[in-house]
Amino acid sequence: MPVQDHAEIVHLLAELRLEHRDLDATINQRTFAFGNDELQLTRLKKRKLLLKDHIARLESKLIPDLDA
Repeated sequence: MPVQDHAEIVHLLAELRLEHRDLDATINQRTFAFGNDELQLTRLKKRKLLLKDHIARLESKLIPDLDA
């Protein structure tokens, strides 16, 4: 289901930014933890990048199209 409504996009962006921030904190914790799991860290980093891309796509939807 594509998100079209401006309010829905803003709400979803807030949720995705929170998840991105939480992943960042988790990655930082696990990076310096004794016996860290490199595979898990790689998966977390990949998820973080996917979230960043999704956030960027949604932010671009909020920018109005201007006809030149």
